[in-house]
Amino acid sequence: MRSRRAALVGALAAVSMIAVSACGATADKEESGGGDGKPVTGLRLMVPNTPGSGYDLTARTVTQVMQDTDIASGVQVFNLPGASGTVGLQRLVNEKGNGKMAMQMGLGVVGASYTSKSEATLTDTTPVAKLIEEAGAIVVPKDSPYKTMDDLVTAWKKDPKKLAVGGGSSPGGPDHLLPMQLAKAVGIKPKDVNYVSYDGGGELLPAILGNKLAFGASGFGEFLDQIEAGQVRVLAVTSEKPIDALKDAPTLKDSGIDLVFTNWRGIVAPPGITAEQKKTWVDSLTRMHDSKEWQAQLEKNGWVDAFVAGDDFGTFLTEQDKAVADLLAELGLA
Repeated sequence: MRSRRAALVGALAAVSMIAVSACGATADKEESGGGDGKPVTGLRLMVPNTPGSGYDLTARTVTQVMQDTDIASGVQVFNLPGASGTVGLQRLVNEKGNGKMAMQMGLGVVGASYTSKSEATLTDTTPVAKLIEEAGAIVVPKDSPYKTMDDLVTAWKKDPKKLAVGGGSSPGGPDHLLPMQLAKAVGIKPKDVNYVSYDGGGELLPAILGNKLAFGASGFGEFLDQIEAGQVRVLAVTSEKPIDALKDAPTLKDSGIDLVFTNWRGIVAPPGITAEQKKTWVDSLTRMHDSKEWQAQLEKNGWVDAFVAGDDFGTFLTEQDKAVADLLAELGLA
């Protein structure tokens, strides 16, 4: 059965213009628009991982809305996967001064820039906008002995190395950072966490269903179909407030754990672009965010609206970079 995400990706791919080659040079024609009310043209949005990923879904949703609302036309989306997003990050930094290109990114690229020992860093980029947040979920198989977060934490603290926790990202990614921060919040040393990395939710889910893990930690959207089918149970969500799609799931704070964790996604541009080029991206994304079409996509995908643009996003990105670097340093990964 195709998941909701896979179905939506297929639909979006049909309406988006995709650049087949990820190695193409900067567009020769510096097309413009937007300032006179006409759609902006010539924009390219890079996705630093594979088609069908969360970044890919977000990027294609952004471009679909921009084109449906005549904010932009002919926006090209292309994928450049590798090294957890840092191959794309290096490409973006190499595009210095190219105001027509931007990159879809998020918390995972922040961590990967350290764990992959990337020469290019997010501090080299031009922050454009944070778009969305998505809460995580702590899930167990339906027949798990852990009925509450208290049950799980009690067993976890007794022998943290024995209980395996799985996530759909490599070290430094959001699914890795979540259990590490959860461990700190409940008094477990992050270095003692037995974290098992899977290549996305598609590989993580069978491990949970097959009782290979004590619990899984990932974005709640990865598990919606299985939650509805009764195959997995949610012990807690990691948002500040309960999630409409999971009305019966308590937050970590409701469970007595002082932690809020959200995976976020945003867009950055190359270094060295002009103030006017940055303004074009910021203004275009602001208009997109304000559209009813974008609000409908937020609801459809269960995304939390977290729009912050320009310098405010730059401040947020700097804070995130430091927090992630500090945690990975504690783990000996940065």
